[in-house]
Amino acid sequence: MAVAVPPELRGLAAASGLPYAVVGRDVDAVAAFREIVSAPGGGGGGPRVLRLIGALTEAMAEDLADLVGGWRADLVVHDPTAFAGPIAAAAAGVPAVRHLYGTDLLGAPAARNFLPAVLEPVADRLGLGEVDPFGVATVDPCPGSLQLPTASRRLPMRYVPSSPHGRTVALPPRGSRRRVAVTWGTTLDRLDPSLHLAGEVARAIAGPDTAVVLAVTAEQAPLLGEVPPWTQVVSDGALHQVLPQCDAVVAHGGAASILTAVAAGVPQLLLPRLPDHVRHAARLAEAGAGLVVPAAEAQGQPELVAERLTALLDEPGHAARARELAAESRLQPSPAEVVTELELLVTTEAAADRPVGLKPGSAPR
Repeated sequence: MAVAVPPELRGLAAASGLPYAVVGRDVDAVAAFREIVSAPGGGGGGPRVLRLIGALTEAMAEDLADLVGGWRADLVVHDPTAFAGPIAAAAAGVPAVRHLYGTDLLGAPAARNFLPAVLEPVADRLGLGEVDPFGVATVDPCPGSLQLPTASRRLPMRYVPSSPHGRTVALPPRGSRRRVAVTWGTTLDRLDPSLHLAGEVARAIAGPDTAVVLAVTAEQAPLLGEVPPWTQVVSDGALHQVLPQCDAVVAHGGAASILTAVAAGVPQLLLPRLPDHVRHAARLAEAGAGLVVPAAEAQGQPELVAERLTALLDEPGHAARARELAAESRLQPSPAEVVTELELLVTTEAAADRPVGLKPGSAPR
């Protein structure tokens, strides 16, 4: 096995301890998301995201195809926005499998209709027909009742939370106070420090009846501002160790934070801003395990955040639904079991002796 990454992720790949290869060139995704955030009214996210996907595909596909073919890989597993993966797999004649990290936003019919055109220029250069962006199967860490409908073959997998930080987190007994975690991911402060609302949220909700745990990175701690009483700051601690010790979490709506909270069985108040955060958060609310307030509405309105948190905590149905999702998540197959399924899939596709990775009726040019 080898992990293929663009140059800027070389350090992260090396720190994982896995074999890796650097392919393609870097794309300034941060700049693209700054443009999305700054768009008037937050509109235009869809076309901008598709342009970013196209740029990422252009940057990696040809080098990745060389790696997959030269290394004689049997399978390409790619994240849901890394469409260089299915192109490289089609060029090598091996199956491609998506690996989701949240709800299947790009599996929606609207996105499915646009993606082939985004991939077409690179596929043409490699002499391919129309490439199937979704491969032969999808590894899915979402509980089924949280996932959006998808036309892909679903390989459910238990979500296993992890953290790059090895620090153990032990919180003091909560006593009679409710304890609420506040965390804001690692993306928004890279776009604009003013979008990191964790400190503002803590000041809105901390009080004699509510203890707050601010789970942030060491680099984010200076962004918090004045920390109110009844608040504990946990820097570089593992979120999956913090959340089981809390009654709820307030967060930004990122997929990893949502699924970590789902695994912990805690209800969530989500304040999303980016397009994918908005849609991940909406799905969680539809599933009954949380509430949503758009970040643009919540920012500067502490009373609104406090009011919605009270509603989340006072309605026992949200906590009950969160526990049900956690139980459903635990029942999904382990990653090791899914690896066995992938091995069988590779064997089955090879035995079928048919072109892999191309749309039905399409063929290499």
